[in-house]
Amino acid sequence: MSGNENEVEDNEKTVQETELNEEITEQQETENIKELKIKLEKEKEKTAAQEKKIQYLLADFENLKKRTELDVQTKVDSIADNMILKFLSIYDDFVRAKDVLSKQNVNTDGLDAILKNMNSFLSEYGVKPIEALGEVFDPRLHEAISIKNDPALDDNTITAELRKGYILKDRIIRPSLVEISKKRIKEMN
Repeated sequence: MSGNENEVEDNEKTVQETELNEEITEQQETENIKELKIKLEKEKEKTAAQEKKIQYLLADFENLKKRTELDVQTKVDSIADNMILKFLSIYDDFVRAKDVLSKQNVNTDGLDAILKNMNSFLSEYGVKPIEALGEVFDPRLHEAISIKNDPALDDNTITAELRKGYILKDRIIRPSLVEISKKRIKEMN
């Protein structure tokens, strides 16, 4: 064999090796791409799972936030209710004092002014009296403590209000103590 023939043969071998190497490289690249695609899909699944966890955590956080706000508001309402109830006890004492003094023909102008201020205070904070006298008994608003036989009135008509009841915003903080009518009271034997 001559030098040229060896050279051609070497070139052919080199070309074949290069082509073989290129095929191997292409196969490796194809396999690498497949592996990368598989890894990418796994990472996408992990990411989706993490996003779902984050969404659940955000929802849990929002629920906790709402629950906490509700708990705080409930506590504030409870404290406000208790303060207003204590104030109403004092208010009731002033009303009774005014009634007693009025019956004794004593000047109650000072008490009237105080009661006017107290009424303004109650109104300012959303405290409203429950209307009872002549109304039909409602167990949510009224507490019946006596029954009066009165055939002229419908059953469960409120005939007397023994203690005024009050509503604070939309909550009943103190029901009215009332006397209700019955057309006929059943006698116990």
